[in-house]
This record gives sequence, C-alpha cells and structure tokens, in this order.
Amino acid sequence: MTKLEETKPAPKEPSPELLATYFHVHLVSDSTGETLNAMLKATTSQFAAAKPLEHIYALIRSRAQMERTLAEIEASPGLVLYTIINPELRRLLEVRCNELQMPAISVLDPLLHAFTDYLGLEKSLKTGAQHQLDDAYFRRIGAIDYTLTHDDGQMVWDLEPADVVLVGVSRTSKTPTCMYLSNRGIRAANVPLVPTSDPPKELFSLRKPMIIGLVASPERLSQIRESRLGGLNATGAVEDYSDLDRIREEVMRAKRLFAKHRWPMIDVTRKSVEETAAAILTKLSARKNL
Repeated sequence: MTKLEETKPAPKEPSPELLATYFHVHLVSDSTGETLNAMLKATTSQFAAAKPLEHIYALIRSRAQMERTLAEIEASPGLVLYTIINPELRRLLEVRCNELQMPAISVLDPLLHAFTDYLGLEKSLKTGAQHQLDDAYFRRIGAIDYTLTHDDGQMVWDLEPADVVLVGVSRTSKTPTCMYLSNRGIRAANVPLVPTSDPPKELFSLRKPMIIGLVASPERLSQIRESRLGGLNATGAVEDYSDLDRIREEVMRAKRLFAKHRWPMIDVTRKSVEETAAAILTKLSARKNL
C-alpha cells in the first residue's frame, strides 16, 4: 500500500437525508385539514425514509377553489388525501385525479361506512362539523384558559374545579402535558415539587380532580436540566439543580409522596407528551366509568 493510499480518507457513508424518498402529498379539505395532517404524520412515521413534501389546501368549498387546487396537484404529481363532503366537488377531484393517474384517498370513508352500518344512521354531510361553535368547543376553550392560569403551581387555592392535577419534580413535562390535555377539553393544572419546601397543603384536601404523579429517571432528568442550564455560569444552588445525587433524592421523595397518598404515578422517561397524555386520559376514563 502506498503512502498516498494510507492517508486517503475512507469514503463517507451517505447521510440519511440523501437516502430519503421524497414525494409530494396533497391534503385537500373543506375544513381546517387537521385530520388529514394527523393521519399523514401517523402514516409516514411508519416509513423512516419517507419525506413528504406537503401541499395543504384548506377550506375548499367552491368549484373555483377546487379548480385551482387541481391545477397545483397536476403541477406536482403525488398522493392526494382528502376530506370533502360536497358531492360535486368530491366528484370533480376524484375524476381529475383518475385522469392524472394519481391515487386519491378519502381518509374518512372507511370510518363513516362502518359507523353508518353499525348505527343504522345516515351521515349528516355537514362540512366542518367537528369545528362548530358548540358546547364542546367552548369547554375546550375554557379548559385551555384554566390550564394557562393554573400552570406551575399558580392559584393552588383554585384546584378543585380541575379534572386532573399533575405533580412532579422539575422537567417531568408537566406543563406541555397539561397544554396537550387542555386542547382535548381537560382542565389540567400542575404543581411542581420543590426540594426546599413542602408541597402546598391544598393538594391534600382535593376531592374532584384526579392527582397524578409524574416521575423520570434521575439520569434523564440530569441531562435535561444540564441542557436547560446550558450557556449559564451556574454556581451554588443552580449547580445543584442538575446534580445527579440530589435529583435521585428528589425523585425518591416524590415517589414516597405519591405512594403515601395513593396517587397514580406515570414514568415519563421514555414517553412523548402525547403518550403521557394518552395514559392520563385512559386513567380518567377508567375513573369516570367506575
């Protein structure tokens, strides 16, 4: 082997981005498009190399709007996912996509057919029915407002109206989990456990809300807290915030508190906010059905 060959760098592995399969996907909706977006994310999460180039067409409710949408679809061929109630607009989309030999998928059809068969009822054909300004909508707005004003231990004297109160040490995702729950219409408050003081006494007299403790592995909490403090010249008490031994003590104290009061506990170490919220919703549902 020559010296030149010895010093020659090894060829680099192609990056995941270069190996990705990019494709156009058109989301056509007569409402906000949230359903389509959620279903696209859920589907593409199963294909690691798939990178969708999203084209969103929301509130498509006239022939002129659909014609413009179809022109853009023709310019960037790809998958078409749609939720269109109006029969004329739906037919226009389906016929044109068939002519262009593009797959067009009505994502709600299987569910609507199953519900129709099971319930023996006809669907209402009401556009954007899930976004009407009804009681459920205003309950959700009220839940969001409640959660914002009861975040991080605020207004502990007013926790009784909550549906759920999350308790945990710092960086256990209490706030983002509460915000996610409030968007589902759940009045969620959270109370932090602080090493230097006792939990607020108001917690122990609650009757209506379900109190749930959140914990995580001390190692993971230490990493998150160090990242949080990144760039700061931390000294003294601030350094203790990410000290592993002190965090172990915090977590152990929290677990003892939860066990003493028989509060259900969720370990969020390897959970996303959505997964934690789903676990909480399951517990709330089980309690409601007792």
